[in-house]
Amino acid sequence: MPEMDVALKDAMQIDGAIGVALVDYTSGMALGIAGGTKEFDLSVAAAGNTDVVRSKLRAMEMLGIREGIEDMLITLENQYHLIRPLKGRQGEGLFLYLALAKSRANLAMARHQLKRIESNLDV
Repeated sequence: MPEMDVALKDAMQIDGAIGVALVDYTSGMALGIAGGTKEFDLSVAAAGNTDVVRSKLRAMEMLGIREGIEDMLITLENQYHLIRPLKGRQGEGLFLYLALAKSRANLAMARHQLKRIESNLDV
């Protein structure tokens, strides 16, 4: 999937990017990964954040919320974790996961750039 590789490479150009993954939340499997470190295993992070996405979707269903999720933000002491479920029929069941170093990231710009990357991604 060359388009996916380009999208992941583009996401790694976002200021503060530590790592990015395209994840199937039905299986918890990362379809593509870029970045990460020995201490920050993106495959483990992708699988773990699958539970976050599933839980939020279940909660929204129980509450009768019919809106789509634009993105989810998890703020840690030193990092931001952005989860962006893909829209459209082809992206059904997938999300982009981006980890950022808080000290180097501009959260508003990162969200904007991730949205742009998503709009150009054809899976």
